[in-house]
Amino acid sequence: MPHVADFPLRRAALAATLAAAAVFAAPAAANASTIYPPSGSCTASPTTTQAGGTIEFACAAETFSPDESVTITVTGENGAGTRIGMVRFAITTASSTASSAADGSLPGIDITLPSNASGTYNIAAVSATSAGGNAAVTITGADGLPSTGLDQGQTLGLWIGGGALLLAGAALAIVAAIRRRNNAR
Repeated sequence: MPHVADFPLRRAALAATLAAAAVFAAPAAANASTIYPPSGSCTASPTTTQAGGTIEFACAAETFSPDESVTITVTGENGAGTRIGMVRFAITTASSTASSAADGSLPGIDITLPSNASGTYNIAAVSATSAGGNAAVTITGADGLPSTGLDQGQTLGLWIGGGALLLAGAALAIVAAIRRRNNAR
């Protein structure tokens, strides 16, 4: 029959073994996934352009596995007008596929931005085996400054709608005042 003193030693040994396993297993689990793309693996050239401009997007060697399908996605304001290669898209985020080279790089791909582009466009490349990489392009005006914000044509509807709401509120206030005055008599 085992002594009562053996049980605390067994529990202590089991706890020490589990603690040691956790200490050595945690770093291995942390390195098991490459969920984030490596910094600087993909580039856009130039990084600033005017609306309707063409940029070249490329990824460095060993970013992808050799000769695999890579999905390229362009996201930005009016991404519907973006052309990747020779394909024009009618959605706000445009995507296309290309093949990586034998060294795992993505050779330069021409991307033409819409003629009414504004703001910043994010370009990402991913594959089945790699998180790939991304790059950004900023749209500038003719003066070289970033093109951001809204113009008067885009805000005209807001002004008309706001004015209509203000008139409707004033009309309701007048009707309520007249109704109160008539009910008081």
